[in-house]
Amino acid sequence: MKDKFIAPSFLRSPNLAFHRTLTQRVNAYFAEKNISRHANGGMIVKTIFMLLLYFIPIVFSFYTESPLAYIALWTLAGLGMAGLGLSVMHDANHGAYSNSKKVNYFVGSIMYFIGGNPTNWKIQHNVLHHTFTNIDGYDEDIDPPVPILRFSPYSAWKPIHKYQHIYVWFFYSLMTIMWFLTKDFQQAHRYNRKGLTKTQGLTYAQHMAYILFGKVIYAILVLFLPLYFAQVSWQVVIISFVLMQLLAGLTLSLVFQPAHVIPDTAFTQPNDSGDVEADSKVHQLYTTANYSMKSRWFTWFVGGLNFQVEHHLFPNICHVHYRALSNIVKATAEEFNLPYHSNRTFVSALRSHIRMLKLLGQKECPNYVHV
Repeated sequence: MKDKFIAPSFLRSPNLAFHRTLTQRVNAYFAEKNISRHANGGMIVKTIFMLLLYFIPIVFSFYTESPLAYIALWTLAGLGMAGLGLSVMHDANHGAYSNSKKVNYFVGSIMYFIGGNPTNWKIQHNVLHHTFTNIDGYDEDIDPPVPILRFSPYSAWKPIHKYQHIYVWFFYSLMTIMWFLTKDFQQAHRYNRKGLTKTQGLTYAQHMAYILFGKVIYAILVLFLPLYFAQVSWQVVIISFVLMQLLAGLTLSLVFQPAHVIPDTAFTQPNDSGDVEADSKVHQLYTTANYSMKSRWFTWFVGGLNFQVEHHLFPNICHVHYRALSNIVKATAEEFNLPYHSNRTFVSALRSHIRMLKLLGQKECPNYVHV
Protein backbone atom coordinates (compact mmCIF):
# COMPACT_ATOMS: atom_id res chain seq x y z
CA MET A 1 0.00 0.00 0.00
CA LYS A 2 1.20 3.48 -0.83
CA ASP A 3 2.15 5.96 1.88
CA LYS A 4 -0.45 8.52 0.86
CA PHE A 5 -4.17 7.96 1.20
CA ILE A 6 -5.92 7.24 -2.12
CA ALA A 7 -9.71 7.25 -2.31
CA PRO A 8 -11.04 4.28 -4.30
CA SER A 9 -13.30 5.23 -7.16
CA PHE A 10 -16.37 3.50 -5.70
CA LEU A 11 -16.87 6.60 -3.55
CA ARG A 12 -18.23 8.24 -6.69
CA SER A 13 -21.15 5.77 -6.51
CA PRO A 14 -21.88 5.40 -10.26
CA ASN A 15 -25.10 3.43 -9.53
CA LEU A 16 -27.33 5.41 -7.17
CA ALA A 17 -30.66 3.56 -7.60
CA PHE A 18 -30.45 1.42 -4.46
CA HIS A 19 -28.88 4.21 -2.42
CA ARG A 20 -31.57 6.73 -3.42
CA THR A 21 -34.50 4.37 -2.83
CA LEU A 22 -33.26 3.17 0.54
CA THR A 23 -32.46 6.68 1.75
CA GLN A 24 -35.93 7.91 0.76
CA ARG A 25 -37.60 5.07 2.65
CA VAL A 26 -35.50 5.58 5.78
CA ASN A 27 -36.17 9.33 5.70
CA ALA A 28 -39.88 8.60 5.34
CA TYR A 29 -39.76 6.29 8.37
CA PHE A 30 -38.40 9.01 10.64
CA ALA A 31 -40.79 11.60 9.20
CA GLU A 32 -43.85 9.38 9.69
CA LYS A 33 -42.84 8.45 13.24
CA ASN A 34 -41.82 12.05 13.96
CA ILE A 35 -38.79 10.86 15.91
CA SER A 36 -35.13 11.84 16.02
CA ARG A 37 -32.41 9.81 14.35
CA HIS A 38 -30.32 10.23 17.47
CA ALA A 39 -30.45 8.96 21.04
CA ASN A 40 -33.76 8.58 22.84
CA GLY A 41 -34.54 8.26 26.54
CA GLY A 42 -33.64 4.59 26.56
CA MET A 43 -30.23 5.39 25.14
CA ILE A 44 -29.56 7.93 27.88
CA VAL A 45 -30.56 5.38 30.53
CA LYS A 46 -28.21 2.85 28.94
CA THR A 47 -25.38 5.37 28.96
CA ILE A 48 -25.81 5.96 32.69
CA PHE A 49 -26.08 2.21 33.35
CA MET A 50 -22.88 1.38 31.45
CA LEU A 51 -20.96 4.17 33.19
CA LEU A 52 -22.10 2.85 36.58
CA LEU A 53 -21.34 -0.75 35.58
CA TYR A 54 -17.78 0.33 34.84
CA PHE A 55 -17.00 2.80 37.62
CA ILE A 56 -18.96 1.47 40.61
CA PRO A 57 -17.18 -1.92 40.79
CA ILE A 58 -13.81 -0.15 40.62
CA VAL A 59 -14.77 2.23 43.44
CA PHE A 60 -16.24 -0.57 45.59
CA SER A 61 -13.10 -2.65 45.10
CA PHE A 62 -11.18 -0.11 47.19
CA TYR A 63 -13.15 -1.22 50.26
CA THR A 64 -12.87 -5.00 50.07
CA GLU A 65 -10.16 -7.09 51.68
CA SER A 66 -11.18 -10.25 49.85
CA PRO A 67 -9.02 -11.09 46.81
CA LEU A 68 -11.90 -13.04 45.24
CA ALA A 69 -14.33 -10.17 45.72
CA TYR A 70 -11.78 -7.73 44.30
CA ILE A 71 -11.26 -9.86 41.21
CA ALA A 72 -15.02 -10.33 40.78
CA LEU A 73 -15.62 -6.58 40.93
CA TRP A 74 -12.99 -5.86 38.29
CA THR A 75 -14.38 -8.62 36.10
CA LEU A 76 -17.76 -6.91 36.33
CA ALA A 77 -16.05 -3.65 35.40
CA GLY A 78 -14.75 -5.42 32.30
CA LEU A 79 -18.33 -5.91 31.15
CA GLY A 80 -19.01 -2.23 31.79
CA MET A 81 -15.88 -1.33 29.86
CA ALA A 82 -17.03 -3.39 26.87
CA GLY A 83 -20.54 -1.94 27.20
CA LEU A 84 -19.22 1.62 27.07
CA GLY A 85 -17.24 0.78 23.94
CA LEU A 86 -20.09 -1.00 22.19
CA SER A 87 -23.13 0.95 23.31
CA VAL A 88 -22.02 4.49 24.11
CA MET A 89 -18.78 5.88 22.73
CA HIS A 90 -19.31 4.03 19.43
CA ASP A 91 -22.46 6.00 18.58
CA ALA A 92 -20.97 9.27 19.81
CA ASN A 93 -17.80 8.98 17.74
CA HIS A 94 -19.95 8.29 14.68
CA GLY A 95 -21.87 11.50 15.36
CA ALA A 96 -24.99 9.39 15.94
CA TYR A 97 -25.57 9.98 19.65
CA SER A 98 -26.76 13.58 19.30
CA ASN A 99 -27.29 16.28 16.70
CA SER A 100 -24.89 18.37 18.79
CA LYS A 101 -21.21 18.05 17.92
CA LYS A 102 -20.30 19.08 21.46
CA VAL A 103 -22.40 16.31 22.98
CA ASN A 104 -20.94 13.74 20.59
CA TYR A 105 -17.44 14.94 21.40
CA PHE A 106 -18.07 14.80 25.15
CA VAL A 107 -19.67 11.33 25.11
CA GLY A 108 -17.11 10.06 22.59
CA SER A 109 -14.34 11.13 24.94
CA ILE A 110 -15.42 8.29 27.24
CA MET A 111 -12.95 6.31 25.17
CA TYR A 112 -10.14 7.92 27.16
CA PHE A 113 -11.52 6.15 30.24
CA ILE A 114 -11.33 2.74 28.59
CA GLY A 115 -7.75 3.16 27.43
CA GLY A 116 -8.14 4.32 23.83
CA ASN A 117 -7.93 7.50 21.78
CA PRO A 118 -11.08 8.75 19.99
CA THR A 119 -9.16 10.38 17.13
CA ASN A 120 -7.35 7.18 16.21
CA TRP A 121 -10.60 5.28 16.57
CA LYS A 122 -12.42 7.64 14.20
CA ILE A 123 -9.71 7.26 11.57
CA GLN A 124 -9.46 3.49 11.81
CA HIS A 125 -13.16 2.83 12.20
CA ASN A 126 -15.08 5.67 10.52
CA VAL A 127 -12.66 6.45 7.70
CA LEU A 128 -10.81 3.22 6.91
CA HIS A 129 -13.16 0.45 8.04
CA HIS A 130 -16.54 1.96 7.14
CA THR A 131 -15.44 3.44 3.85
CA PHE A 132 -13.26 0.53 2.71
CA THR A 133 -14.91 -2.46 4.36
CA ASN A 134 -13.01 -5.71 3.67
CA ILE A 135 -10.76 -4.01 1.12
CA ASP A 136 -7.26 -5.37 1.47
CA GLY A 137 -4.68 -2.69 2.17
CA TYR A 138 -7.22 -0.11 3.36
CA ASP A 139 -9.45 -1.69 6.02
CA GLU A 140 -7.24 -2.10 9.10
CA ASP A 141 -9.83 -4.37 10.72
CA ILE A 142 -8.69 -7.14 8.35
CA ASP A 143 -5.02 -6.16 8.65
CA PRO A 144 -4.00 -7.60 12.05
CA PRO A 145 -0.86 -6.22 13.71
CA VAL A 146 0.71 -9.67 14.03
CA PRO A 147 1.59 -11.71 10.89
CA ILE A 148 0.42 -14.99 12.43
CA LEU A 149 -3.18 -13.84 11.85
CA ARG A 150 -4.80 -13.71 8.42
CA PHE A 151 -8.21 -12.09 7.92
CA SER A 152 -8.21 -11.59 4.14
CA PRO A 153 -7.70 -14.08 1.29
CA TYR A 154 -5.47 -11.46 -0.34
CA SER A 155 -3.05 -11.35 2.61
CA ALA A 156 0.15 -13.38 2.50
CA TRP A 157 -0.29 -16.95 3.71
CA LYS A 158 1.98 -18.58 6.30
CA PRO A 159 1.92 -22.23 7.40
CA ILE A 160 1.05 -21.21 10.97
CA HIS A 161 -2.24 -19.73 9.75
CA LYS A 162 -3.72 -23.23 9.63
CA TYR A 163 -3.90 -23.03 13.44
CA GLN A 164 -5.19 -19.48 13.77
CA HIS A 165 -8.72 -20.61 14.64
CA ILE A 166 -7.18 -22.04 17.84
CA TYR A 167 -4.94 -19.20 19.01
CA VAL A 168 -6.82 -16.17 17.61
CA TRP A 169 -8.89 -15.81 20.80
CA PHE A 170 -5.81 -14.89 22.82
CA PHE A 171 -5.02 -12.04 20.45
CA TYR A 172 -8.63 -10.89 20.42
CA SER A 173 -8.53 -10.55 24.20
CA LEU A 174 -5.52 -8.21 23.96
CA MET A 175 -7.45 -5.51 22.08
CA THR A 176 -7.96 -2.97 24.86
CA ILE A 177 -4.67 -3.51 26.62
CA MET A 178 -2.88 -2.88 23.31
CA TRP A 179 -4.88 0.35 22.93
CA PHE A 180 -3.41 1.41 26.23
CA LEU A 181 0.18 0.28 25.68
CA THR A 182 1.22 0.59 22.05
CA LYS A 183 -1.48 0.77 19.38
CA ASP A 184 -2.43 4.43 19.73
CA PHE A 185 1.17 5.57 19.39
CA GLN A 186 1.78 3.37 16.35
CA GLN A 187 -1.43 4.54 14.69
CA ALA A 188 -0.67 8.20 15.38
CA HIS A 189 2.64 7.91 13.54
CA ARG A 190 1.15 5.92 10.68
CA TYR A 191 -1.88 8.18 10.20
CA ASN A 192 0.27 11.31 10.28
CA ARG A 193 2.51 9.84 7.59
CA LYS A 194 -0.50 9.10 5.42
CA GLY A 195 -2.00 12.55 5.87
CA LEU A 196 -5.02 11.26 7.80
CA THR A 197 -4.45 13.07 11.10
CA LYS A 198 -5.16 16.46 9.57
CA THR A 199 -8.57 15.22 8.39
CA GLN A 200 -9.54 15.25 12.09
CA GLY A 201 -8.43 18.88 12.49
CA LEU A 202 -5.30 18.05 14.49
CA THR A 203 -1.58 18.42 14.03
CA TYR A 204 0.68 15.49 14.87
CA ALA A 205 1.89 17.28 18.02
CA GLN A 206 -1.66 17.93 19.19
CA HIS A 207 -2.64 14.36 18.48
CA MET A 208 0.26 12.97 20.49
CA ALA A 209 -0.48 15.36 23.36
CA TYR A 210 -4.08 14.10 23.57
CA ILE A 211 -2.88 10.50 23.47
CA LEU A 212 -0.36 11.05 26.27
CA PHE A 213 -2.91 12.95 28.37
CA GLY A 214 -5.44 10.13 27.93
CA LYS A 215 -2.91 7.47 28.89
CA VAL A 216 -1.97 9.32 32.06
CA ILE A 217 -5.61 9.72 33.13
CA TYR A 218 -6.33 6.07 32.40
CA ALA A 219 -3.23 4.84 34.22
CA ILE A 220 -4.15 6.89 37.29
CA LEU A 221 -7.71 5.52 37.26
CA VAL A 222 -7.06 1.82 36.72
CA LEU A 223 -3.53 1.32 38.04
CA PHE A 224 -2.07 3.95 40.35
CA LEU A 225 -5.17 4.65 42.48
CA PRO A 226 -5.99 0.94 42.90
CA LEU A 227 -2.38 0.11 43.76
CA TYR A 228 -2.34 2.88 46.37
CA PHE A 229 -5.79 2.47 47.94
CA ALA A 230 -6.61 -1.24 47.49
CA GLN A 231 -6.96 -3.40 50.61
CA VAL A 232 -5.50 -6.37 48.73
CA SER A 233 -1.99 -7.17 47.53
CA TRP A 234 -0.51 -5.52 44.47
CA GLN A 235 -0.48 -8.91 42.73
CA VAL A 236 -4.28 -9.13 43.05
CA VAL A 237 -4.60 -5.59 41.68
CA ILE A 238 -2.52 -6.45 38.61
CA ILE A 239 -4.35 -9.73 38.04
CA SER A 240 -7.69 -7.95 38.28
CA PHE A 241 -6.59 -5.23 35.85
CA VAL A 242 -5.45 -7.83 33.33
CA LEU A 243 -8.67 -9.86 33.66
CA MET A 244 -10.75 -6.73 33.09
CA GLN A 245 -8.76 -5.99 29.92
CA LEU A 246 -8.96 -9.55 28.61
CA LEU A 247 -12.72 -9.74 29.10
CA ALA A 248 -13.36 -6.35 27.51
CA GLY A 249 -11.02 -7.02 24.60
CA LEU A 250 -12.48 -10.45 23.87
CA THR A 251 -16.05 -9.15 24.08
CA LEU A 252 -15.37 -6.27 21.69
CA SER A 253 -13.59 -8.52 19.19
CA LEU A 254 -16.27 -11.20 19.24
CA VAL A 255 -18.96 -8.65 18.48
CA PHE A 256 -17.18 -7.10 15.50
CA GLN A 257 -15.41 -9.98 13.75
CA PRO A 258 -18.43 -12.23 12.92
CA ALA A 259 -19.96 -9.29 11.06
CA HIS A 260 -17.28 -9.19 8.38
CA VAL A 261 -14.87 -12.13 8.48
CA ILE A 262 -17.20 -14.97 7.51
CA PRO A 263 -17.59 -17.08 4.34
CA ASP A 264 -20.72 -15.19 3.24
CA THR A 265 -19.07 -11.79 3.01
CA ALA A 266 -16.97 -10.56 0.10
CA PHE A 267 -13.35 -9.47 0.20
CA THR A 268 -11.69 -7.33 -2.43
CA GLN A 269 -8.51 -5.45 -3.25
CA PRO A 270 -7.76 -2.25 -5.17
CA ASN A 271 -6.39 -2.35 -8.68
CA ASP A 272 -2.93 -1.04 -9.53
CA SER A 273 -4.23 2.52 -9.43
CA GLY A 274 -5.67 2.10 -5.95
CA ASP A 275 -9.28 2.01 -7.21
CA VAL A 276 -12.15 -0.37 -6.44
CA GLU A 277 -15.09 -0.33 -8.81
CA ALA A 278 -18.22 -0.59 -6.64
CA ASP A 279 -21.15 1.40 -5.33
CA SER A 280 -20.48 2.57 -1.78
CA LYS A 281 -23.82 1.40 -0.32
CA VAL A 282 -24.08 -1.82 -2.28
CA HIS A 283 -20.53 -2.64 -1.24
CA GLN A 284 -21.65 -2.71 2.40
CA LEU A 285 -24.28 -5.36 1.64
CA TYR A 286 -21.67 -7.67 0.17
CA THR A 287 -19.10 -7.22 2.93
CA THR A 288 -21.26 -7.09 6.07
CA ALA A 289 -23.54 -9.47 7.96
CA ASN A 290 -26.04 -9.33 10.83
CA TYR A 291 -26.64 -11.91 13.53
CA SER A 292 -28.92 -12.64 16.48
CA MET A 293 -31.44 -10.10 15.23
CA LYS A 294 -34.31 -11.45 17.35
CA SER A 295 -32.57 -11.17 20.71
CA ARG A 296 -33.50 -7.85 22.28
CA TRP A 297 -31.27 -8.18 25.36
CA PHE A 298 -28.26 -9.05 23.19
CA THR A 299 -29.01 -6.12 20.89
CA TRP A 300 -29.27 -3.87 23.93
CA PHE A 301 -25.89 -4.86 25.36
CA VAL A 302 -23.87 -4.80 22.11
CA GLY A 303 -25.24 -1.43 21.05
CA GLY A 304 -27.15 -2.77 18.07
CA LEU A 305 -23.92 -3.89 16.41
CA ASN A 306 -25.50 -7.25 15.64
CA PHE A 307 -27.41 -5.13 13.09
CA GLN A 308 -24.12 -4.41 11.38
CA VAL A 309 -25.67 -4.05 7.91
CA GLU A 310 -27.88 -1.19 9.07
CA HIS A 311 -24.99 0.34 10.96
CA HIS A 312 -22.75 0.35 7.88
CA LEU A 313 -25.46 1.79 5.69
CA PHE A 314 -26.46 4.48 8.20
CA PRO A 315 -23.60 4.99 10.68
CA ASN A 316 -24.90 8.45 11.62
CA ILE A 317 -28.17 7.03 12.95
CA CYS A 318 -28.25 5.92 16.60
CA HIS A 319 -28.32 2.16 17.07
CA VAL A 320 -31.63 2.24 18.96
CA HIS A 321 -33.34 2.52 15.55
CA TYR A 322 -31.56 -0.34 13.78
CA ARG A 323 -34.14 -3.04 14.56
CA ALA A 324 -36.91 -1.03 12.92
CA LEU A 325 -34.71 -0.02 9.99
CA SER A 326 -33.70 -3.62 9.33
CA ASN A 327 -37.13 -4.39 7.87
CA ILE A 328 -36.75 -1.52 5.42
CA VAL A 329 -33.18 -2.43 4.49
CA LYS A 330 -33.91 -6.12 3.97
CA ALA A 331 -36.99 -5.48 1.83
CA THR A 332 -35.15 -2.92 -0.31
CA ALA A 333 -32.14 -5.18 -0.77
CA GLU A 334 -34.38 -8.04 -1.92
CA GLU A 335 -36.20 -5.69 -4.28
CA PHE A 336 -32.89 -4.80 -5.95
CA ASN A 337 -31.73 -8.43 -5.92
CA LEU A 338 -28.93 -7.63 -3.50
CA PRO A 339 -27.66 -9.78 -0.60
CA TYR A 340 -28.73 -9.32 3.01
CA HIS A 341 -26.44 -11.56 5.04
CA SER A 342 -27.55 -12.70 8.48
CA ASN A 343 -26.84 -15.49 10.96
CA ARG A 344 -29.73 -16.55 13.17
CA THR A 345 -27.82 -16.49 16.46
CA PHE A 346 -24.58 -15.14 17.89
CA VAL A 347 -23.32 -18.71 18.28
CA SER A 348 -23.99 -19.48 14.62
CA ALA A 349 -22.18 -16.27 13.68
CA LEU A 350 -19.16 -17.35 15.74
CA ARG A 351 -19.19 -20.74 14.05
CA SER A 352 -19.26 -19.00 10.68
CA HIS A 353 -16.32 -16.86 11.75
CA ILE A 354 -14.37 -19.95 12.82
CA ARG A 355 -15.07 -21.58 9.46
CA MET A 356 -13.68 -18.51 7.74
CA LEU A 357 -10.57 -18.53 9.92
CA LYS A 358 -10.02 -22.14 8.89
CA LEU A 359 -10.51 -21.29 5.21
CA LEU A 360 -8.03 -18.43 5.51
CA GLY A 361 -5.63 -20.89 7.12
CA GLN A 362 -5.46 -22.77 3.83
CA LYS A 363 -2.84 -21.79 1.29
CA GLU A 364 -5.34 -22.05 -1.53
CA CYS A 365 -8.10 -20.09 0.14
CA PRO A 366 -11.19 -19.53 -2.01
CA ASN A 367 -10.82 -16.29 -3.92
CA TYR A 368 -13.54 -14.06 -2.47
CA VAL A 369 -14.32 -11.09 -4.68
CA HIS A 370 -16.81 -8.26 -4.75
CA VAL A 371 -19.36 -8.74 -7.52
